[in-house]
Amino acid sequence: MLYYLFTYLNKNYSIPGTGVFQYITFRMAMAVIVSLIVTTVYGRRLIDYLRYKQVGETVRNLGLEGQMQKAGTPTMGGLIIILGILIPTLLFAKLDNIYIILMIITTVWLGAIGFLDDYIKVFKKNKEGLAGRFKIVGQVGLALIIGFTMYNHKDIMIQQEVKLPVQYDTKIDFHMRGNKPVLTQDVKSTKTTMPFYKNNEFDYDKVLKFLGPGYQKYTLVVFLFFVIVIITAVSNGANITDGIDGLATGTSAIIGVTLAILAYVSSNYIISDYLNIMYIPKSEELVVFAGAFIGACVGFLWYNSYPAQVFMGDTGSLAIGGIIAVFAIMIRKELMIPLLCGIFLLESLSVIMQVGWFKFTKKRFGEGRRVFLMAPLHHHYQKKGFHEAKIVTRFWIIGIMLAILTVITLKLR
Repeated sequence: MLYYLFTYLNKNYSIPGTGVFQYITFRMAMAVIVSLIVTTVYGRRLIDYLRYKQVGETVRNLGLEGQMQKAGTPTMGGLIIILGILIPTLLFAKLDNIYIILMIITTVWLGAIGFLDDYIKVFKKNKEGLAGRFKIVGQVGLALIIGFTMYNHKDIMIQQEVKLPVQYDTKIDFHMRGNKPVLTQDVKSTKTTMPFYKNNEFDYDKVLKFLGPGYQKYTLVVFLFFVIVIITAVSNGANITDGIDGLATGTSAIIGVTLAILAYVSSNYIISDYLNIMYIPKSEELVVFAGAFIGACVGFLWYNSYPAQVFMGDTGSLAIGGIIAVFAIMIRKELMIPLLCGIFLLESLSVIMQVGWFKFTKKRFGEGRRVFLMAPLHHHYQKKGFHEAKIVTRFWIIGIMLAILTVITLKLR
């Protein structure tokens, strides 16, 4: 909203300083600052309100050191994160941008599913919360919205080099790449970025090429399948990772910084041309959203770092996981998620391995056996005697290493 106000003032009254809102880096910085203010200043008030309403965490005794001391700690703190994302986005982003619209829908949609889960746990005294099948239905529903919109919306395109005669009825742009003239055109495409691959691109349209003529008619189905898998996997991965103070929040902040960098280079023609990566027109507004996301995660750490004064609950964990997944899909970097979100992946795999091996050995030998002392992985290290603050710090360091490696993949092929 402020973007439109200051653009109007600059255009009609030429007030000094109002033109600064045209710069994406300025608006991103303001989004970070406002998000930090919202989460730290007003977050305190929300925590007090949650404590007043006795919205406390119910803790099962798993034999972990210091675990029972957390009983009664306010939960549903993900509301702080959601407000820290939405308020700066509404203030500083272009609200008619389709990428921003989809990110707002993602935040509210998954935040609502997580809130319902927490509400059932806290107020209905049902420790299981919302049934898993309903969470999956909600995540798949969001994925279908994102997938159909990405596939069909006229403003979601990529720019690629073309040669005359062109196949698409859109404007042709002329650029110079060194001393070589280049023609580019915005086109609808199902291409995405493939890390470590020389040509750096993967096309969902080609997945079923082995079927022979007519395989293109299944492109939408293939694309939707990948979107559904990515959104549900990352959202649930973040949910699983949210098990000790500050782990999911800090890891998500690191991922958010990386996504902001990837969004900026992908939306800047000069930088994307230099790096020889996919240029995505009109996606620069995602940098503002990323700023709000980073600020919300870092600001929430003010209260969520050890010892936590509030837990985000599913309200926050489902939302931040979904945001990361959808954001990566928007900038066509979703195939980098296994690397960038390596912490989420390890945590999820530890649960899958633990449950799978236990069931297999129980059926085979009559007694269930475990791979880890406890799953998810962070609980395994707690059982080994590591303090949770040390576990979180070391996981953050690994997350930073993975983030740096993800950025390097832009040139490492």
